[in-house]
Amino acid sequence: MKPYSCTVSAAAFCFCTVLVSPAVTDAHFGMVIPANPIVMDQGAPVDVSLSFSHPFEGTGMNLVKPNQFYLVQGDEKTSLLDNLETTEIMGHTGYRYRFTPDRPGLYQFVMEPEPYWEPTEDSFIIHYTKTAVGVFGWDEGWTVPLGLPVEIKPLLRPLGNYRGNSFTGQVLVDGKPAPDTEVEVEYYNQQSRYQAPSDYHVTQVILTDADGMFSFTCPLSGWWGFAALHTADYKLKDPEGNDKGVELGGVIWVHMGEYLDK
Repeated sequence: MKPYSCTVSAAAFCFCTVLVSPAVTDAHFGMVIPANPIVMDQGAPVDVSLSFSHPFEGTGMNLVKPNQFYLVQGDEKTSLLDNLETTEIMGHTGYRYRFTPDRPGLYQFVMEPEPYWEPTEDSFIIHYTKTAVGVFGWDEGWTVPLGLPVEIKPLLRPLGNYRGNSFTGQVLVDGKPAPDTEVEVEYYNQQSRYQAPSDYHVTQVILTDADGMFSFTCPLSGWWGFAALHTADYKLKDPEGNDKGVELGGVIWVHMGEYLDK
């Protein structure tokens, strides 16, 4: 993995600091959320929203324009960075990309953000985030890793699923299975529909097995985020110029649907 430069632009420090309790800290999630995870109608546009947030509690942070945002379709990789539009997500700066697919395919969107300095954790956070959109019934390629520094390889197809399905994935670090790795799981609680019974219930935590595998049953319909966390083998300078650790996250978003009445 190519290390980052040990200096970070001042813009990367423009995120809002979120106060957290000392016992249970709020989980951060890179978010790449399509308005629709499946496109079946020709000419139907889809908005993809990019943010860095606490999805269950609906707490946003200002997102600096990402280092990379691109589309993977088969063997093709296309940069979409210049097509991003600034928007507001959860009351803070985010980005939007609108696309209108004209051919079948599995469209995988990937965001690599600028390093985010989190003073409450005394470290930087970089979440490599991916989300798949199925277009015109095509799903080929969903099992192929994208070569991210930290990545979750889905073993359940990441679209066309129902509430109550179990998502199974394998965490890869530099392409190799990562045993004993924490995976944080959080529900995107849009419109603040649900309330957690305690702080512990906001973010679920799973530990991968010896082969980097994990499984989680999703009890609600909607978007679920899975973030595999790994400590980088390099450090970055904080705003005072001190060397600080870097938390790398491999994030995947998976949508769970409902059966429809006839």
